[in-house]
Amino acid sequence: MKRALVIGNSDGIGLEVTRALLRQDYEVFGISKRAAPIVHDRYEHVVQDVTEPAYRDLLTGIVARHPDLDVCIYCAGIGGRFDLDNLSRDVRVFQVNLMAAVVTTELVLGHMVRRDAGHFIGLSSIADGLTSAEAPSYCASKAGLSHYWEGLGLALASRKVKLTNVRFGFVDTKMARAPVRPFMMSTERAAAVILDAIARPRLRVTRPLATAILARILALATRIKLAMS
Repeated sequence: MKRALVIGNSDGIGLEVTRALLRQDYEVFGISKRAAPIVHDRYEHVVQDVTEPAYRDLLTGIVARHPDLDVCIYCAGIGGRFDLDNLSRDVRVFQVNLMAAVVTTELVLGHMVRRDAGHFIGLSSIADGLTSAEAPSYCASKAGLSHYWEGLGLALASRKVKLTNVRFGFVDTKMARAPVRPFMMSTERAAAVILDAIARPRLRVTRPLATAILARILALATRIKLAMS
């Protein structure tokens, strides 16, 4: 039986991909800050904040008990309205979106590298190419993730272990709070993209492409603005 670990799956994309994996007969282990609304004989859930020290111990224990883990999907991420008068929230954005993802990469992908088997999938964002006054910490944390994961993926090119960086645009979750959300995807569609990446591993997956094109245009406009400032 194949085994998958999904981090950040109490709702949104993580929850939907967990359900999809169970339909494909995976045994799934879930970790999130809150309980997940899933009851299944092949599902085990642990409530754990990824920014707390206990998260490292939890991952270490899961890898030790299940060294043949086939897939790990890091879905945890936060955003929210930027508040220039309260930059403390930005610290947490980096802790969840970037540093906890790096810890997960160290412990889970590191184990996969040692056994030269497995597939690590991380959810970044098409926003990784933007410099944003509205969400500076979100865009910057996702940029760090994309560069890190894709650099690792290039380093793994000759190995059997796989790494995939999934870059979504707007997905219909609680994080999609922008007043304008062009080409927004459903969580079901996002989960289908992730399952396709499992079936056909590649380093970068970007969906929808129309949002990626729009993001490039916005990034270019920002670079011109910065150059003229």
